[in-house]
Amino acid sequence: MKINTIRFVTSARIPSQYPKYNFPEFAFTGRSNVGKSSLINTLLGRKNIAKTGSKPGVTQTINFFCINEKISFADCPGFGYAKVSHNKRLEFIEMIHSYIISRPNLKLLFLLIDIRREPDENEQAIITKALNNNINVMILATKCDKVSKNEINNGISRICSILNINTEYVVPTSAKTGLGKNIILAMIQEYCK
Repeated sequence: MKINTIRFVTSARIPSQYPKYNFPEFAFTGRSNVGKSSLINTLLGRKNIAKTGSKPGVTQTINFFCINEKISFADCPGFGYAKVSHNKRLEFIEMIHSYIISRPNLKLLFLLIDIRREPDENEQAIITKALNNNINVMILATKCDKVSKNEINNGISRICSILNINTEYVVPTSAKTGLGKNIILAMIQEYCK
């Protein structure tokens, strides 16, 4: 898939603020500091389209981007960041759940999980919410540049075991090296058919 144009559309917290277009949409969600915005930037071949930061919690709204005037990306806020209030963490989870159930054009939800950690109940809840709403989910194991090939394989096995999924639903990725980029773009292209 060739990226010709990228346009930031809007930031939203509630469904009434979401863009009204019907383009196929692809959402990126996961814990704080898992690398959602960095991966989006890598996929789009641009450095600063999605805001990134070295500290968790930079993205606090759902940010919508229009790609080639025919595809939408949604960069969701990270959840689970310990330095925000309990209420704020719950607000982010509810924002993601509300988004999942109210976007009929959502084709695929990319759930990013750091290869070095285990998924928890938040990730499981998001998968369940998506599947209950007939939305496909693909796990993107991030930060694979920080571990060995053996640790990648072990991490994927651990993620699959905890989430009770097959390895075909997990793609190892690295925003730094571009690992997984072509696989993800090919998936997006396939879901746009």
